[in-house]
Amino acid sequence: MKQLLDTHIVLWFLNGEKLSPNLRDRIIFGQNFVSAASLWEVAIKMNIGKYEFVGGFSAFCQLVRQNGFEILPIKDEYMLGVFDLPFIHRDPFDRLIIATAKYENIPLITADESIHQYDIEWIW
Repeated sequence: MKQLLDTHIVLWFLNGEKLSPNLRDRIIFGQNFVSAASLWEVAIKMNIGKYEFVGGFSAFCQLVRQNGFEILPIKDEYMLGVFDLPFIHRDPFDRLIIATAKYENIPLITADESIHQYDIEWIW
């Protein structure tokens, strides 16, 4: 099953944290996509000291690829989708990820309850 992983889900999966066994299995056996916006968000948050990852950002990116996660580049269509979203949520990374899930018509795995208010399929 195709699915887009929210940034925190990628981090939790790679760190072995906070995911139920069912959700972990869904990720292991699914076709997983990660937005380039998630990589951008992690890079910024690592630079300001909010996230830490053993081996740094390059190790994070390498693990994303080693786990078979496909990185979706940011497309013009996603940006147009951001513009059309209701302003429920102010986080620009989340808004881009929501627009990506909506445009690609794939569910977004996220624990972020504010995202659950958008007209997209989500899993948690």
